[in-house]
Amino acid sequence: MLDTIMPGGGVPLPETIGMFSVWLLGVSMGLTACTVTCLPFMGTWVLGRGGSNRETLVDTGVFLLGRVTAYSLLGGLAGALGMWLTQALSSGIGNAFIGAASIAAGAWLFLPSRRTSPCSAARRGAGTPPFLLGFSLSLTPCAPLASLLAVCAISGGTLSGAGYGLMFGLGAALTPLLLLLPLLNLFGARMRESQPWLTKWIRYGAGMVLVLIGMRRLWLI
Repeated sequence: MLDTIMPGGGVPLPETIGMFSVWLLGVSMGLTACTVTCLPFMGTWVLGRGGSNRETLVDTGVFLLGRVTAYSLLGGLAGALGMWLTQALSSGIGNAFIGAASIAAGAWLFLPSRRTSPCSAARRGAGTPPFLLGFSLSLTPCAPLASLLAVCAISGGTLSGAGYGLMFGLGAALTPLLLLLPLLNLFGARMRESQPWLTKWIRYGAGMVLVLIGMRRLWLI
């Protein structure tokens, strides 16, 4: 079995690697770096939205769907384009996507909250910010992502690369955020129950935080 050296002189990667190994690589990131990177964004969103427990779980699921979608797409592109994609992500394009998604999520929180109709346009549109945050945060350069793209680049094609990306994303979806975000929403709900006047300020404050975080990401480009 031949070895391929990772970009930047990392640990050699085998030319053939099992899907289970890629899944484990995703799990290792989901349990560590994913939580640290994503919690400031999704935690702020959950606090600001102030939804029900069900809505929080849906938002979390949509966020993770965005990540799985991004990794599948990145894997397919790496399989087709080779290591060029790794160089493109290192240029800072990920920060542009993250910044735009964070600003969009913050702007959504500034919209009037409508809860009279579960089918209202505002309620339906609530899934868009979590999906965009999940998708964009997957573009952050890191060692596990670099390893994934290296494997996909030598996988032999778009479909095999997308398959590796999908397995990596499914592994990364096993994250403590599944527990932390509902707990954070419960904390916010208790604050609103005890101090109803805080509801508006928490929502607008969270929106402002997301906008500022997004602007800072854009500044890093």
